[in-house]
Amino acid sequence: MTAMTEPNPLSGLPPDDRPLFRRFGHGPSVTPPFQRIHHAFEVHAARSPGARAVEHEGNCVTYGELDHRANVVAAALVDAGVRPGDHVGLFLTRSIPMVVGMLAVLKAGAAYVPQDVRITPRHHLDHVMRTADIDVVITTKEHSSAVTAATVLVLDTLPDREAPAPRPAANGETAVVIFTSGTTGVPNGVLVTHGNLCNVLLTEPGSLGIRPGDRVAQLLNIAFDMAVWEVFGALTHGATCVIRGQDPARTAETATVLIATPSVLSTVDPDGCPDVRVVAVAGERCPQPLADAWSARAAFHNACGPTEVAIVNTVQRYDSAAGGLTIGRPVPNTSVYVLDENLRPCRIGEVGEMWAGGACVTAGYLGNDVLTAQRYRPDPFRGGDHLMFRTRDLGRWTPDGELEHHGRTDDQVKVRGFRVELDGITSALETAPGCVRATAVLHDGELVGFVSPATVSPCDAKDAVARRLPYYCVPSRVLAVDDLPVTERGKVDRAALASLVPVA
Repeated sequence: MTAMTEPNPLSGLPPDDRPLFRRFGHGPSVTPPFQRIHHAFEVHAARSPGARAVEHEGNCVTYGELDHRANVVAAALVDAGVRPGDHVGLFLTRSIPMVVGMLAVLKAGAAYVPQDVRITPRHHLDHVMRTADIDVVITTKEHSSAVTAATVLVLDTLPDREAPAPRPAANGETAVVIFTSGTTGVPNGVLVTHGNLCNVLLTEPGSLGIRPGDRVAQLLNIAFDMAVWEVFGALTHGATCVIRGQDPARTAETATVLIATPSVLSTVDPDGCPDVRVVAVAGERCPQPLADAWSARAAFHNACGPTEVAIVNTVQRYDSAAGGLTIGRPVPNTSVYVLDENLRPCRIGEVGEMWAGGACVTAGYLGNDVLTAQRYRPDPFRGGDHLMFRTRDLGRWTPDGELEHHGRTDDQVKVRGFRVELDGITSALETAPGCVRATAVLHDGELVGFVSPATVSPCDAKDAVARRLPYYCVPSRVLAVDDLPVTERGKVDRAALASLVPVA
């Protein structure tokens, strides 16, 4: 990929496309009401201290209690030597102490690094601690034996005391460090700033219209960036964060707001959730049947964006009667550019790679300047010191200015000499009669489709692909399964699916 050399970055576009490139590609200009994400929570804690803040398996804390507990832990962090800009490990699992720890670290001016200690391998925790230069770890008594650090704060053994909220002279810009899987298998820490979070969570549509009295389900792995949306989406708007136990569907039954990956949402029966009024999905491609089922009863938002663009940077409010399912438009103060392999703008309607700019762009990869330089580039469309991020998502603009997702650059595979997009095959498979979810993998050079539930006819699924795509896109085999396996972060696990392919 080469750098752009034209003085005017739009000079290669036809004149009619230039205003559309700017109009479609830029979200509205909106000023978030806070510059620190926990300050929005503190306003609600002062205004309504008796309101329910967090529930988990029969236990509950109010906003006032949560604020007090977080202040106590924040004071302990400062006493332990934590300073603004430091990284503090949050190594525990879904719980009320988890939320206390998140707020406490932010109040101390530091950034929290979340990992679910029950399921994270020891070598992964060690990598996280080394990469993030973590000296202090927050955990609970149940998990303290699994944590090794210079200082370990065990939340449920800290004595109570009067502790006003620390007010550091300077606050670190980073709020949370999210470790992604990385294309090489080595986890990369993404530096997500307060500005990133305030921009997406405190403005529409990312705020999802959440308000006091809402119950926002917390269903996802705490190390996943969308868990930040669940927790702070609730607490920054005066709602209740309802943390799941063993059964996510049971938690969803009492919720009014659901934020999940499509894979996780597909395990929840809409008929069992009579109070849900808002649903948002992101993290992977959303099947049309899933969007149709939920949009019939709730405001359904289909969103897109990797961790590096702060949870999501495009959102569509989907209405099946108004048009097709897309990933929507840029959120406020952000941009999306559809570019070719030479970083030149594609014509409106042409498929290209999506680059994200503006307030969504995170501060890079922790301790990996080489990868940061590869994926974060100077933004020629905003100029100055602005950066844009290479999402590796493929997309195109519709005539009315919405983005269609066309898979990922790393989901393109070669089959019989032809380049094939696995997401396109997935979409075609899902049009088969009775199919709710589908996916496709390349296994030992063979294109294999998976459909769910197991009652779907593999022949019908093949026919569905043949009617919509060229012959070389038709899977040589289609396997019908009860459920598609998912990763710990709630996405379809293609590696696990490949292991299900029987030997021919």
